[in-house]
Amino acid sequence: MTGDGVPSRGPKPPPAPVRGALVVDTSRGDRVGEFRGVAGPYWSLRPIRGGPEWEVDPVHVRPANAKERLHAETARANARSRGAVL
Repeated sequence: MTGDGVPSRGPKPPPAPVRGALVVDTSRGDRVGEFRGVAGPYWSLRPIRGGPEWEVDPVHVRPANAKERLHAETARANARSRGAVL
């Protein structure tokens, strides 16, 4: 509860990133995904190598660091070179 008697709702979610930004879902073992949009209270992320999107509470998402972005972009390029549909 806050001091004015209103129940607290936990940490405030960060602002939504731009579509296509690489982010990390810390609730799934630091899985890197591409931000696709907002779905109600959740954010939709897509695996870098393709596959079904998943939803995550925004409080469990952080921007990907340089190493994570490089790894994800290399994985995407390798998948494309194998002819994977992304």
